[in-house]
Amino acid sequence: MPRLNGSVLVGLAIAGTIGALAYPVVYSYPHRDDAAKAAVVTGETWNTQWGPLTALDRSLIVRVRLAGLWELPAGQQAMQRSTSAAVKEAANHLIVGHNDLDMRARTISAQLNVPLPSVPNAQQQGFLKQMTEASAEDYDKVWANLLRTAHGKILPDIATVRNITRNSLVRQLCSDTNQTVLDHITILEKTGQVDFETIAEAAAGPSASPTGPPPPSPGVVPPNAPAVEPTGNVVGQSKPSPTTPGVVNTNRPAAKDPNSVALTP
Repeated sequence: MPRLNGSVLVGLAIAGTIGALAYPVVYSYPHRDDAAKAAVVTGETWNTQWGPLTALDRSLIVRVRLAGLWELPAGQQAMQRSTSAAVKEAANHLIVGHNDLDMRARTISAQLNVPLPSVPNAQQQGFLKQMTEASAEDYDKVWANLLRTAHGKILPDIATVRNITRNSLVRQLCSDTNQTVLDHITILEKTGQVDFETIAEAAAGPSASPTGPPPPSPGVVPPNAPAVEPTGNVVGQSKPSPTTPGVVNTNRPAAKDPNSVALTP
């Protein structure tokens, strides 16, 4: 029986992970948005001063928070483990971008009374474990593909919520998140480690309907979620979602301090 070398095994592992990651969220044409639309129509909706807040809206706020809970630590890890300048640059963008987005998500969650998680979910913890256990030779490829797939996964969902939400705070969060996600996708692809063939094949799979947290309860204010910030000596140097010539600049304001937001029971 022929033996497979390490690179082949890593490639197979990445392909399997990308397929599993893409399965729950990538919609097949021509019914790409059916699950999202159904969530808006049938999910519980809470009226707020910024417009109705649907289950899909709440789910996106939580997903932005969850992204930072594992992608910022992943960026810190790459700054310490990788020897590639391109990977370190991508890691820098992840750290700065998700620190910024986390502040925005926490601010909005405080305004809308949406509870947020404080730790990555089981799947995300598994991704961090894969990165930690990757050999020095395979680390950059494992790291870049896990993160590129995760960013590609949420991109169409951001567009869906941005298109159909009636809540002005969620609409702005979608715009901000979209800008950051596109920046991260671009910088991850610049590492030269992304396996586009595997990502494309995985995207052809079926999807499951997205789910979100329960609606906020009247008079109940969820506890403030702790900030997602870099630790130790790792400091991001880039600006959140830096733009290049020819790229649309949204001129978005700096993120507010979530602790300064007045809570309305």
